[in-house]
Amino acid sequence: MRVFVTGATGFVGSAVVRDLLDAGHQVLGLARSDASAQALTAVGAQVHRGDVEDLASLRTGVAQADGVIHTAFNHDFSRFLQNCENDRRAIEALGDALAGSDRPLVITSGVGIGGRGPGELADEDHFDAAHPNPRIASELGGQAVSARGINLSVVRLPQVHDRERQGLVTYLITTARDKGVSAYVGDGANRLAAVHRLDAAPVYRLALEKAMPGARYNAVAEEGVSARAIAEAIGRRLQMPVATLSAADAPAHFGWLAMFVSLDMMASSTLTRQRLGWRPVQTVGLVEDIEQANAFE
Repeated sequence: MRVFVTGATGFVGSAVVRDLLDAGHQVLGLARSDASAQALTAVGAQVHRGDVEDLASLRTGVAQADGVIHTAFNHDFSRFLQNCENDRRAIEALGDALAGSDRPLVITSGVGIGGRGPGELADEDHFDAAHPNPRIASELGGQAVSARGINLSVVRLPQVHDRERQGLVTYLITTARDKGVSAYVGDGANRLAAVHRLDAAPVYRLALEKAMPGARYNAVAEEGVSARAIAEAIGRRLQMPVATLSAADAPAHFGWLAMFVSLDMMASSTLTRQRLGWRPVQTVGLVEDIEQANAFE
């Protein structure tokens, strides 16, 4: 299959590209810079010049492919609301270009969208159109595309990590270094689901190959790592104190991160494992990657 991949040189997308190529697929990767184009060529992918906010370039890329994987997302969380809305528009443009065909489209969301309530594991089958997480915009865009008969499925990501990056934890490391303390909110019992970057990639490929319209998958290896355990790992590496903060004090300490640090975003991948035959194989968990993170070097 010839697969058009957005975000093809990004943190997750680059792993998806390599996994697709290793599985015998051809890849047409979206690249907005010469450096990105060179990186794609170096691994054996073809290049489509464009930008995820240039909707015409997305449609042109789709026209050259048998299937689409959309991993691109602007992770400037200070503009999170706007970035989620931009993602919705990109998804709808990709869907427009696939109209009249059964070619599969796999999009990206977050596991938090599957959350049923405090203390409950998010799961693949739960969908709440009124979910307060702004990332619901991606799935609402996907729902609109699916309603037009497009073969769309969703991969929901937790905190994706390796030694280079650890999702939101990367920003927590920066905050701790700036503030001189590694902090968590309350008792720190709220948890974040996690997956290694190399385990997340095959979920996209398997979703594409299965091409089950309307399916949702959780790329989750660890159902939940506590905020306190994360803060303690950061404190050990930075050799600084670890402290609890009240919810009232969190905004001043964490800035834009405050909207995330108290959330309980634990999630199950039981149904994903059953439906895709996927199993995480990486032996390094989130805390281990925090302790070896390049951000400390």
